[in-house]
Amino acid sequence: MSKNGHKRRLRPTHKALALASALVLGGGGVVIVTQQASAGQDSTRSAPVTATIDCPDVGDKLRTVPEQARAEVDDNLAQLDAQVADAYTKLASGRARGDALLGTLKQQRGTTIGRLTDALGRASARPEGLEALGSCVMKQAAAADPADEPRAAADAGGNAQDAARKGGAGSGGPARSDFVAINTVRPNVRTPAPSSRASTGSLAVNCGRNENRHLNPDNVIVAPGVGNGAHHMHDYVGNKTTDAFSTNQSLAAAGTTCTNGDQSTYYWPVLRLRDGRAERDAQAPGGGKDANVGTILKPKQVTTDFKGSPAAKVTAMPRFLRIITGDAKAFTNGVANANASWSCTGFENRQLKDKYPICPKGSDVVRTFTFQSCWDGRNTDSANHRTHVAFAGANGACPAGFKAIPQLVQRIVYGVPAGSRFAVDSFPEQLHKPVTDHGDFINVMSDGLMANAVRCINGGRSCR
Repeated sequence: MSKNGHKRRLRPTHKALALASALVLGGGGVVIVTQQASAGQDSTRSAPVTATIDCPDVGDKLRTVPEQARAEVDDNLAQLDAQVADAYTKLASGRARGDALLGTLKQQRGTTIGRLTDALGRASARPEGLEALGSCVMKQAAAADPADEPRAAADAGGNAQDAARKGGAGSGGPARSDFVAINTVRPNVRTPAPSSRASTGSLAVNCGRNENRHLNPDNVIVAPGVGNGAHHMHDYVGNKTTDAFSTNQSLAAAGTTCTNGDQSTYYWPVLRLRDGRAERDAQAPGGGKDANVGTILKPKQVTTDFKGSPAAKVTAMPRFLRIITGDAKAFTNGVANANASWSCTGFENRQLKDKYPICPKGSDVVRTFTFQSCWDGRNTDSANHRTHVAFAGANGACPAGFKAIPQLVQRIVYGVPAGSRFAVDSFPEQLHKPVTDHGDFINVMSDGLMANAVRCINGGRSCR
């Protein structure tokens, strides 16, 4: 890996895009409109609203990608993400506006989607309808909290716009409306009662808290072979070598931070304080150049558990099974695949998907990833990285055609200073919304370790 923590893309078309500007209230290039205050607020005031770019998610529409076309398809999907990020940069910095920007983006996307469709057509039947996914629209969003900007400017020794250019301001979010006091949320956690066939045991895996600072803006599941394919920074535990260029063979040969020898890859977007301070990635892809700024918070605690099913015995996961939970593009895609949740210690019977929690004094911020626990019994991945796995129903049973597997549950705790704003890293146009949080997992457990996990879970034992 390179000194800045990630590898560069191999071709010029894959060079990281520089996002040097931030959305700052009143900034010349930001699309600002107004909307009426919500019910119960002062109706004589209006809230500033910014615009972001909403494009159809082409990757999510794919159901079958032949192996011989996969590399070319992945490459073109990564280019679509880069084009949206570039367009958002131009919108935020004032270098392009409105219809002209969307028109140019439509042309770029049309060409890329055409190449993607051609690649699929050469390997199998040419898919229909992908060309219709080229058009994008503007999406309104509440503006970033202006409370972040003066502090960022002061730290940078200039005005807020200068601080933004230096990677110091809260670029593109979060908004004040993205936060809620956890003690105002009603308890909302429901768990199905176990049946007579339930598997009630568990396996706890201690992989540390990323003390070795394994960080990069890659996503080997969604964008294999593409440096900065995520456009945001990831924390990693488990496998020590994971990056965009990892293969099953390289993962199987690598060391691990897990104390039981589990070589699996566990990763998630970093959480940052929106404190205006320059992190080591302030000028790097995935960091400041992709509008992810501020101090990266180190987790206080990370727990990784594999649990059973309330409706059935579990079967072993295949080695190299890939699972993504949550949706990194949920702000523009909609919440159908959103799944990560937010809470506070002492209040974890109250879980949030679309808000960050404001925790009372003495309570820490908690992120929870409860992964899909049903597998189709055949595939270790799917074209959209979703359809080979599924969530159990309200009664805990898997859908028809799926079988229960050990359910990965990760809990990540952060000590956030009282009164601090924070946000998860995101694609630039997703504006650091809490609903975009997500977790990624590649199972690289040995067959023996996985068999032991299944025995513990099905036998009702708690193992480590």
